[in-house]
Amino acid sequence: MKKWHRWAVRGIALLAGSVGLFWSTNASANSINDYIASQNYATPQITSKIWAGFPKNNYRYGKPEGVVVHETANPNSTIYNEIAYMQRNYQNAFVHTFVDANSIINIANTQYLCWGAGPIANARYVQFEQIEVHSKAAFASELNNAAYYTAYILKQYGLTPKRYTTVLSHHDVTNLLGGTTHTDPDGYWSTNARTYFGTTYNMDDFVTLVKTQYAALGGTTTDTTDSSSSSSSSSSSNNSSSNTNSNSTSDSSTDHTTTVKQKTVKYYHGGNNETATLANNYTNWTVYNHVKGTSGAYKIGWGRLSSDYRGAKVYVDSRGVKKGGWSGTWYRIRFSKNSGYKYWVYSKALNFPKVTYTDANKSFTLNTSSNFSLYNHVLNSNYLSKTTAHTKDFAAGTKIKVNKQGYKASDQSTWFRFTLNNKSYWVKSTSLTEVG
Repeated sequence: MKKWHRWAVRGIALLAGSVGLFWSTNASANSINDYIASQNYATPQITSKIWAGFPKNNYRYGKPEGVVVHETANPNSTIYNEIAYMQRNYQNAFVHTFVDANSIINIANTQYLCWGAGPIANARYVQFEQIEVHSKAAFASELNNAAYYTAYILKQYGLTPKRYTTVLSHHDVTNLLGGTTHTDPDGYWSTNARTYFGTTYNMDDFVTLVKTQYAALGGTTTDTTDSSSSSSSSSSSNNSSSNTNSNSTSDSSTDHTTTVKQKTVKYYHGGNNETATLANNYTNWTVYNHVKGTSGAYKIGWGRLSSDYRGAKVYVDSRGVKKGGWSGTWYRIRFSKNSGYKYWVYSKALNFPKVTYTDANKSFTLNTSSNFSLYNHVLNSNYLSKTTAHTKDFAAGTKIKVNKQGYKASDQSTWFRFTLNNKSYWVKSTSLTEVG
């Protein structure tokens, strides 16, 4: 997830359960789980150190639907440093709990959502971070603590362990729900499993461990898995796909539509690091973590960003258009090209380069002397663009007839729209040769 840094926390140890850990000799074919079973660990304790400064936003259905597993990707930190960093930077991200070989420290109330894995997962799951540890004993103990905490949360909220549904990794969220691109804890588990045990370790192995812990807490488990129940159903096309789960939002890398109480937001995702500037009166419209009014969206507020951004250049990668009973266009921005921190703002808070469109009726030849890009919209316009083809994708001498022209005053460029093989493209005039 993120790199967390320094601070010291002292907690009040809260005994999470009095049930001793019971292990079956056939609990898992994985040698790490077998090793954990042989250690006869005492029941882990959960230290409660809830900080009142975290936001209190409700889950989409009022309670958690499962647990998401993370790891910090910081090999040189401690549990206390991670907690300290998170508390200082919670406006960007935070989780409920941190786990290492010796401790389970809960710092955010699990009755309220956290901000750790994108808007869809945030509205559904309790989330915890594992600290990177560096020995065989520590890795096994940490996995035991992590599995116990997962089982404890599931039992607390009346859930059962089920792969892809109630127990997910951050990587699972990326693959099934979107809104994030992270792949933890796969790499961390794989490295430590190979280094200290000469084997592998993955989410299937972890869920087996969770089920053992869950049974020790008096729960009943099933062996079924369902990789589709957490994922949003979608159908892809050149420009859009749809997600019809009620009260859900998505931030996937393909265009999509989300449904919010019979209202929809259609998303268009650009792929060319396009930019805009913040208007002088941008603070008239506050900044959100997602499109205002969608499930899991909350107000961040410009005050938390601690700067005057009037006229500042921002990078824009997504456009959300409200339809079906509400209206308005929103954009997702970041303040540097490679920043992981992204925010949603109302369209009036941004100024895009102006493009003037007129009808056109001219004939050209595609210039294939270089591999010029073709787009689905004018590059760096308020529609946002994707590169959809290149001139060298077509035979030399290919003739086209344009039907629309766009003039962008900011760089004095002219653009043309044409249709070829039943697909529409926008191309810069310098990529064409006019037919005389």
